[in-house]
Amino acid sequence: KKKLKISGRELLSVPIEVFGLDQLQVLEMSPERESCLRYRMELLPQEIGCLRNLTCLYVDSNNLKKIPAEIGTLSRLERLTLSNNSLSSLPAEMGALQRLHSLHLANNSLTELPAPLCQLRSLTFLDVSDNKIDTIPSSIRHLEKLETLLLLFNSLESLPEDICLLRNLHTLWLGNNRLQSLPAAFGELVNLDWGYNYCSCNFEGNPLESPPPEVCSRGPERIRDYFSSLHRI
Repeated sequence: KKKLKISGRELLSVPIEVFGLDQLQVLEMSPERESCLRYRMELLPQEIGCLRNLTCLYVDSNNLKKIPAEIGTLSRLERLTLSNNSLSSLPAEMGALQRLHSLHLANNSLTELPAPLCQLRSLTFLDVSDNKIDTIPSSIRHLEKLETLLLLFNSLESLPEDICLLRNLHTLWLGNNRLQSLPAAFGELVNLDWGYNYCSCNFEGNPLESPPPEVCSRGPERIRDYFSSLHRI
């Protein structure tokens, strides 16, 4: 089998037989599209590292509290979904997943954007919405291919200037944080446009003062003009 979906009314653990399927490419253990099911896995076994050919691993909506270091041996992994679990940290070994381009971490208990994630240079999609993140490391600048970054419903009070180096960003959702200001170079993210394409950039639910919401709503050009005027004063 190249693709396997495991389902059950109450899935508590991964059947040991799965780890013998060394040609498996897609493993799905998520009730996302089956609302009648409730999965309760708390631990992804170390043996997950045996599935060296995995390209996609779906384990949303379980009760995972820890991801084993062996996840870093899945060198072919391209898509990993861990949303709606109970994760408070991620293993440093995740930084070895250099083919990973899509990572879903929404609705966990992360308090920071883990440094290993900033090593994933192939990443194009990152969702860390609805966590408890209060800082973004400057090393985020290494995610040069990132196109979508979702940071809604966290505890961010500021953004590093380095986030403005992510020139491939097309979607940046920052709603419902504690942001009072944006970096001075924010207007250089020319593929973002809150004013004309609402889905592109979102600031709602922040106490923004610099620039004020009415400036942000007019897009990156007006944001650049705003900061330029401050320099002239």
